[in-house]
Amino acid sequence: MIEIEFIGTGNAGQVPVWGCQCRACLRATANPVYRRGPCSLAIRTSLGVSLIDAGRTDLAERYAFDDIHRIILTHFHMDHVQGLFHLRWSERSRKIPVFRPDDPLGADDLYKHPGVLEFQEPFIPFNTVDWPDFSLTALPLNHSKITLGYLLQKDNFRLAYLTDTIGLPESTEEFLLSTGSDQLDSIDYLIVDCSEPPQKKLPKNHNDFNEILHIYKKTCPKKVILTHISHRLDCWLLENSSLIPKNMSVASDGMVLSIR
Repeated sequence: MIEIEFIGTGNAGQVPVWGCQCRACLRATANPVYRRGPCSLAIRTSLGVSLIDAGRTDLAERYAFDDIHRIILTHFHMDHVQGLFHLRWSERSRKIPVFRPDDPLGADDLYKHPGVLEFQEPFIPFNTVDWPDFSLTALPLNHSKITLGYLLQKDNFRLAYLTDTIGLPESTEEFLLSTGSDQLDSIDYLIVDCSEPPQKKLPKNHNDFNEILHIYKKTCPKKVILTHISHRLDCWLLENSSLIPKNMSVASDGMVLSIR
């Protein structure tokens, strides 16, 4: 069994945004269930936990050292890697492999002082890595820093995790379409960046809801889950949740998918 937990579903500002008095931020301040931390996943298998991104600063409180089997990074923006700066100082002899895009700059001094983190050779886009617990394929995305999404596969199950991005590169779109010839073979879950409500002009670096509808129609997944959500989108959803298609949902921190 694979258990996939959304340990963060917010954008860089998170929810509530510091000092903000909008409806979404006031709601999240009053009720922690509506809070959104930095966008990330925890994939739990019999081998341990694989983190996709490490933006949360409380990872040491969430996981024992031996729990974390591997770390997979989408990119090196700080809200996706800041948790590593604390983890790296452990004095344990075991190294934790960190898989990454081909970004020679990384973030700050992580490459220079990795500590227990063992940065692996960069992923090659569209190459599939077969691990004992699941397979992973790196997919290029459109962002202001070199960024990868990932297609996770286990037997006949397929999950695509695509954040941060504005739209999809044509090569990634074609690859996702090629994973199945019809709806029976299509992606089971498309987890995708939806930072903004519908905009008149396409945003930079992150999808708005209009772009999500375009991606949904092009890739035809069985289910879509929105993540990397801003307080602006949460405000819009308070009034417009009826516009969300039937097989589309909005992620929340702590939400779990169980795959058997």
